Amino acid sequence: MNKAAEKNTQQLETIFVSPMRSYTNAALDYYDQAMSAQLDAARAYADMSVAQMRVWLEVKDADSLKKAVDSQQKAAGDMVERFKNDAEKLTSLGQTFAQESQKMAEQNVKNATEVTQKAATEVTQKAANQ
Repeated sequence: MNKAAEKNTQQLETIFVSPMRSYTNAALDYYDQAMSAQLDAARAYADMSVAQMRVWLEVKDADSLKKAVDSQQKAAGDMVERFKNDAEKLTSLGQTFAQESQKMAEQNVKNATEVTQKAATEVTQKAANQ
């Protein structure tokens, strides 16, 4: 009886527990990386905004106004480039996670099929021996 319980536990581990653990680990890694990328982006946007506010506080004459406008244009270009890079990074993270999830699902189906076929074979052999 102990051997049968051990076998059932092993099958449960192979079919459900291990795949769930693998998926949860991959999901946590994805969310950690995505959250980190978003926090980095938020910090960069805040830093750019504060820097621009400081530039505008220094406007005292026509020359400093021109510098502020030029700085604003450069900052806008930098911000657009940053948005683009951040979007690409998050898209890449999402695609990688989706691909990993698909591979895990395919492997889990394969493993479950093998375990089920093996169990069916054993049941058939036991029935034939009785």
